[in-house]
Amino acid sequence: MPDTVLVAGASGLVGAAVVDRFLDDGWDVVAVSRRKPEVFSDKPFRHLAVDLQDEAACTQAFRGITDVTHLVYTAVYEKPGLIAGWTQQDQMQTNLQMLRNLVEPLSGDDALEHVTLLQGTKAYGIHVHPMRVPARERFPRDEHENFYWLQEDYLTAKAAERGLRYTIFRPQLVVGPSYGVVMNLPPVIGAYAAICKAEGRPFSFPGGPPFVWEAVDTRIVASAIRWAATEPRAHGQHYNLTNGEVFEWHDLWPALAEELGVETGPDEPLSMAEFLPAKADVWDRIVAEQGLRPVSMPELLGESHFYADFCFLYGATENPPLAFVSTVKIKEHGFCEVMDTEQSFRHWIRVLQQRKVLPPRD
Repeated sequence: MPDTVLVAGASGLVGAAVVDRFLDDGWDVVAVSRRKPEVFSDKPFRHLAVDLQDEAACTQAFRGITDVTHLVYTAVYEKPGLIAGWTQQDQMQTNLQMLRNLVEPLSGDDALEHVTLLQGTKAYGIHVHPMRVPARERFPRDEHENFYWLQEDYLTAKAAERGLRYTIFRPQLVVGPSYGVVMNLPPVIGAYAAICKAEGRPFSFPGGPPFVWEAVDTRIVASAIRWAATEPRAHGQHYNLTNGEVFEWHDLWPALAEELGVETGPDEPLSMAEFLPAKADVWDRIVAEQGLRPVSMPELLGESHFYADFCFLYGATENPPLAFVSTVKIKEHGFCEVMDTEQSFRHWIRVLQQRKVLPPRD
C-alpha cells in the first residue's frame, strides 16, 4: 500500500505544489484547506475543508483518520497588512494553536511517522536586526519572539513523545502560481503590469534602491519536502532553501516586462499596497474585456501586495542588511535541485496567463 501524506494549507503557495509532487510519486494525498487546491495532476486526492483555527472541527475531522503516515504543515495565519503581525503575540499564538489543533488528534494514530514544518528567513531575525551572512542552520537560535519557535518547540516535544521523525525547512521568497495568498509576487506583478498597460503608463519598477536577494521556486520546495519525507539524514534537521543563485529586481524587471507584454520605464516609487486596491475598478474592466476568471482585486492579492512593498524596498532610501542564506547543508545531505530565477518567474507568469488569471501577452 502507498504511504499517505496529509498536506495542511493545501490551497496555498507551497501546499498546492506539495500535493502535486506527492501525487506524481503515487502517494495517497489528503489535502486540508478551506478551498480545494488548484493542482496540475489529474490523479484523485481527498480534500477536507477544515478551519484549523476551529479546535472542535479539527478534532472531529482528524481523529477518525488512521492511515496518514506523513504530515506536511504549510498552513499559516497572517494578519491584515502582513508585516506588523510578524511581531504580535496574538498572531504567534494563533499559529501555534492551529498546529496543535491538527497534530493532537492526528498524532494519536500510530501510523504517523514524519512531520514537515515550514519556517523562513525570519528565523534568523532579518525582520528585526541584521543577520550573519550567509545564515547557516547550525547557528544558535536567534532569540526573538516569533511563532517559528513556538511551533518548533511544540513539534520537537511531540516528536519525542510519539517517536516521530521531523524536518524543518526555511525557504527564501517562494515563487509560484497561487493567488489570494499572503506572500506570492507573480499575481501582484501581473496585475500591476495589466493596469499600467490599460492606462498607458510604463511598467516602471515601483520599489527602492538595488538590492541583491534570493528566491526559491515552489517546485523546488515541494521536491525538497518529498525528499525529506523518506530520507533518513533529514530527520531532526533544518534546511535553508533557495534556487541556488542570487538576483536583483532591476535586472529581473525587463524579463518580467517581456513576459507580460509591457514596456518598462524609469523607476517610479509606488506602493503596491496602496496603488493596486485603488485600481480595483480598472482591474474589473480588464477582467471583463479579456475574459479572465472573475477574480476581484482583493481576491487576487490576498496580503501579497504588502509583501511586494517589503520585497521591492518601497520607501527605502538605502539598502537594508543583506539576507543571504547558505544552502550547503541540504546539498551535502543529497538534495541538489537548482533553478534559474528568471525562468521561474517567467514560468509562473505564463501559468497564470494560461489559467486566465492574468491577461495574455499580446
